[in-house]
Amino acid sequence: MARSRTITGVRTVAVGAGWRNYVFVLIDTDDGLTGLGEASLGGQTNAVLGAVKDLEPLLLGADATRIEHLWQQAYRHAFWHGGPTFLSALAGVEVALWDIQGQALGVPIHRLLGGPVRDRIRAYANGPRGDTPQDMARSAADLVARGYTALKMAPWEAMPLLTGKRRIETGVAKVRAVREAVGPEIELMIDAHGRLSPPVAVRAAAALAPLGITFLEEPCLPGNDAALVRVARKSAVPIAVGERHYTRWGFAELLASRSIGVVQPDIIQSGGIAEARRIAALAEMHFVSVAPHNPWSWVNTMASLHLDAVTPNFLMQEVITDPEPWKDAVVSPLPEMDEEGYFALPHAPGLGITLDLEAVERFPPVVGRPPALWHDDGAVADW
Repeated sequence: MARSRTITGVRTVAVGAGWRNYVFVLIDTDDGLTGLGEASLGGQTNAVLGAVKDLEPLLLGADATRIEHLWQQAYRHAFWHGGPTFLSALAGVEVALWDIQGQALGVPIHRLLGGPVRDRIRAYANGPRGDTPQDMARSAADLVARGYTALKMAPWEAMPLLTGKRRIETGVAKVRAVREAVGPEIELMIDAHGRLSPPVAVRAAAALAPLGITFLEEPCLPGNDAALVRVARKSAVPIAVGERHYTRWGFAELLASRSIGVVQPDIIQSGGIAEARRIAALAEMHFVSVAPHNPWSWVNTMASLHLDAVTPNFLMQEVITDPEPWKDAVVSPLPEMDEEGYFALPHAPGLGITLDLEAVERFPPVVGRPPALWHDDGAVADW
């Protein structure tokens, strides 16, 4: 009979990364293993740190091998279920537990999940960046030169609830410049960040369609699934949603509508690898692709690669292309993308990446809020 492995410590580390912080969770066990997970949530560092602290009484002294049991206790015994703060904390813990289990058995996490269904994992760049079409085009060409064969850009800033062709065309012009710069073979995805109202989103999708867009992400704000479904049914471009939908229950209605083209669960905000995999399985039942959301550090990128490896309906993996202030000083080793835009399957035991606690001290957490957006009249706009 396999021995239990007792949790003896729960630690958190916040690392400054530009305007936000990355939050890492470290779980220690009585046999000397330490698991690493990520619980980052932009603008809510202290809330997430507190949520991890609230999970300590459940974890300390518990059997670290009972990952699902501990997840179910944390989720179901909380009277107020879900929410991005709680789920981010829970995900940091859950991934750290998978890391421990993989280390103990000497296998990568994806082997614990049934083994890979693919030989390599396609990436797409969260970029290009720029204020003008010319800036966007130059940035896109640079990313393609680095090996990316798929790019995602956010061409619109603050948008009023109803606007005309000129405001829509401002963003479309950036996309057109990128398409002309990279050619027809590079896949382009558009992230609206929820800034478009449903009628404006339909107009925008029609304007983007001739440019060969793979998907339009979050055309309008989450929280009103009926509105997203209306947009998806009228859109000339497949709609992708999910970074602000949490747990399998948050995706059920959208998937049942049979109108969404791509779901984008984030391992952190979904509550962990197992929950993101359940969401992917629901999507598979509805012939929907999965492109895991990931604007976070290389720790969540590695966790996502393990999920991608075992997901039959996987599409592409989002990767942040803006280097953190500390680049690879804090976590290592970093996965390497080949010249065709693919990552190799992770092969090291567990998560396959470690945190340098001495290097962390050189990058203290920052204090601040996400960048602010405003409408022309001074009203607050959605970021």
